Amino acid sequence: MHPNRKFHIAAREEMAALVRAEGFGTLVVPTAAGLRAVHVPLLLEGERLLFHVSRGNAVHGALAAGAEALVVVNGPHAYVSPDWYGLPDRVPTWNYVAVELNGPVRALSEHELVTLLDTLSAEFENRLAPKRPWTSADPSPGHVGRLRKAIAGFALDIREWRGTAKVDQDKPPEIRDRIAAALRERGEEAMAEVMDPSSSLPTGPISDREAPA
Repeated sequence: MHPNRKFHIAAREEMAALVRAEGFGTLVVPTAAGLRAVHVPLLLEGERLLFHVSRGNAVHGALAAGAEALVVVNGPHAYVSPDWYGLPDRVPTWNYVAVELNGPVRALSEHELVTLLDTLSAEFENRLAPKRPWTSADPSPGHVGRLRKAIAGFALDIREWRGTAKVDQDKPPEIRDRIAAALRERGEEAMAEVMDPSSSLPTGPISDREAPA
């Protein structure tokens, strides 16, 4: 999380909106061999973050033992040239939106894993409308069940939410507009939209208050 409080995302629902919109993140787990990271699709349900990993993954044993884990979800990000500000004495920077979540992890039951996989596929298949959604009933009988034996599902009980939106919100609207225009010229549409002073993206309004724990 950025050390400057003016870039903190104050509202939990704004952080949750980003997690739901991205649906994917980096899971960092302390293991006997040291810190390891795995990249996983995510399902947010209230104060729980559900995911699955391969049983052969280096993090599986630690997760199954109830390790504490950290998940990082990245939103839009982009390099910002100092020339775009039109102000003296600027230096290169990087604007970004990200949410960090951490807490203890527990294993899901087989039934919970099936529900998780079906819910995840439905969520992302629905984003492909008007395509007919794929379901676990589509493959040959038994195929999905055989593949499912190679993975394990987990739930992270979220103890802390930390969000950062470093998007030059401390600059006048005309400067943010100028940077957004430069980003659009480079095809960085997602960050340009966040830079828009009237943006309604999941970053939401930024506050000097700490995000709720």
